[in-house]
Amino acid sequence: MQKIRPQFNPLPLCDTKSIHSPLRNINDDCAWVPLVGSSADFPAEIFGPAISQLLYHPEYNSTLILRTEIVSESGTDFPRESPSIVGYTPIRCIRRKLLPRRPGRDEGLEQYCTLYGHANEHNDGDDATPSLLVLTPILGAGGALPYYHPRVSHLAFRYVPSDPPTIRIEVVPLPDTPMDLNSRLYRTCLALLDTLHRYGWGTVTQYKKRVIHDRVVSREEYQDLYLVLRERHKHLVNEWHEVTDPLKHVFEDIGIATFLMLLWKQMYHKKDQETSQESLAEEPWKTWPRPLAGFLDLGCGNGLLTHILAEEGYEGHGIDVRARTSWSHYPEATQKHLHVEALNPTSLAQPGYQHPYLAPGVFLVGNHADELTPWVPIVATLCSASGYLSIPCCAWTFDSRFERSQNLPFETGIDVDQFTETLHLGGDGSNSSSYSQYRIWLASLSLHCGWQVESETLRIPSTRNWALIGHSWTTHEQAEGARRRVLNIVDEVRCRGIFQTRRPEGKAGDH
Repeated sequence: MQKIRPQFNPLPLCDTKSIHSPLRNINDDCAWVPLVGSSADFPAEIFGPAISQLLYHPEYNSTLILRTEIVSESGTDFPRESPSIVGYTPIRCIRRKLLPRRPGRDEGLEQYCTLYGHANEHNDGDDATPSLLVLTPILGAGGALPYYHPRVSHLAFRYVPSDPPTIRIEVVPLPDTPMDLNSRLYRTCLALLDTLHRYGWGTVTQYKKRVIHDRVVSREEYQDLYLVLRERHKHLVNEWHEVTDPLKHVFEDIGIATFLMLLWKQMYHKKDQETSQESLAEEPWKTWPRPLAGFLDLGCGNGLLTHILAEEGYEGHGIDVRARTSWSHYPEATQKHLHVEALNPTSLAQPGYQHPYLAPGVFLVGNHADELTPWVPIVATLCSASGYLSIPCCAWTFDSRFERSQNLPFETGIDVDQFTETLHLGGDGSNSSSYSQYRIWLASLSLHCGWQVESETLRIPSTRNWALIGHSWTTHEQAEGARRRVLNIVDEVRCRGIFQTRRPEGKAGDH
């Protein structure tokens, strides 16, 4: 039976007399103020692992923080800015830099993060058990704290081994900082304590994260490039010509373009090719590796993804059954890469058939491609693509809606549970939803079609952000076997006689 997290019952300490005395510095150079506390609901040895989540991932608790970068870490060298606290011994000090999500608005900030253990306990070496974390912002002369940082010179997370044990937050506030229950400082500390309580309980129960990001492309690379591309293309929000929400679609396609650019850089990188530290200000992606035959965006819709990639120097095309209003408002260089076409994937199985945008080595993109979604790995195999990215939305099979009771995973020679776990295909941890089952079916289809499969949960503003990446096979025998299996699927679809290609709308060929 799944354990239920104990209720978080915070107790304000700023206007009550606590049974535990506040922290006190050895030299009495500042006064600590207890703000909020609660029951711990986890033992002392859990405090260290729980607090590490706050140390290394402050962005989980603030939408204004992008991530943190560790500048240095030491267990012997402690800066003078770290306070000497009565009853505690410093164990480790981490210097980190907080990176803002909006660098044009907020500045970055470095902090000392000092972990302490009780002075009367053995706290030497790797076996040290921390019970206190103090965060100290590093400001130069005349420097000011950014908006996302509380108005304090020190903020402490403290584990008190009482009966029952408690956790609490204490601060050394800057002059004239409000600390009442409605103040921003109190509300921030309340949220931080709630997070620590949740992390502590999650560590006790070995909580398994349901969604795992950054399996294929590193978070740091993605975030840094995304910020640059967002600044370059955010003007499209004010130039939107569709009835859909520009804030969602513009930033979602910027995110997908960012991922593709970094994926291609990784996929097509030659082993003997030198790598060096690059400044994104110099637009290094202009020379990054990319698919030699370009890309094809299947069901490109408003054409925005094709436009962004074309603007950044990537060769490719987008096709859809009808032109959108946006198409005629893009630059001519983009318009010539958008085409009205209803692709018939079964025609690719005909001997001698050639498609103008499906040359061998092309990279396929299926971003919410609807009925074409299950055909992406089929088309990729038939045209000898170099890879593909599929972001499924509506659950379709080759000629009907997906039914979890009827559409079982393809035989791959791999245990389904192991396959699902390795690729993290369940998403919700249970594989019980229809969408989870559809993801498993698509991944097994990809493997059946001869593709090496990876999955990624994309950092885009969409509930349908799960992506499947296909990498090409490695041997001629694998390629031939995959093609035979694909041709069998196409023959079965033809025999059923249900599949019909959608007719192009408007004057096909105008774009």
